[in-house]
Amino acid sequence: MTREREDLGKLQGGGTVKVQEEDSVTPSGYVRRPAVLADAAIIAAQREAMFTDMGVEYREEVAQFAPWVRRHLEAASYLGWLIETGGEVVAGAGLLLLDWPPHFVDPQPLRGYLLNVYVHPAHRGRGLARQLTETAIAETRQRGIRILSLHASEFGRPLYEKLGFTATNEMRLMLENP
Repeated sequence: MTREREDLGKLQGGGTVKVQEEDSVTPSGYVRRPAVLADAAIIAAQREAMFTDMGVEYREEVAQFAPWVRRHLEAASYLGWLIETGGEVVAGAGLLLLDWPPHFVDPQPLRGYLLNVYVHPAHRGRGLARQLTETAIAETRQRGIRILSLHASEFGRPLYEKLGFTATNEMRLMLENP
């Protein structure tokens, strides 16, 4: 069951932000909020930490994710949520809205892609990743999007499976630049 409430936010000049609240409750001392343009560097830092935790070499200065996510936050094709405690952001997740060709699986030309699900190690085991993922699922449903996909790390896979995600047959070819 979800319910909506209105929170005052700082979305590009202020205004009212609709927030979905899921059955999972934010633990005491934590606050979930929508990501705003000013959070691009925080989202990029969490992404770098996420890949580092997975043992993947990732450097933001090479990846240039912060400018990309800033553009997509501004265009509203990337929706993000952050969880804070004591004024510090300790968890986050993003939902990328993708223009997708109509397909026999789903004729709607819009899909969701869940990315950047990250919880700082000192705050793991409190249900924060689950809450962020449920928030993205609720937003996907609210928008009438039927397909939400992601690439799971070995650490995240059990959570995603509990929430109903299943493996697909995706393949990849990495091409060298000419």
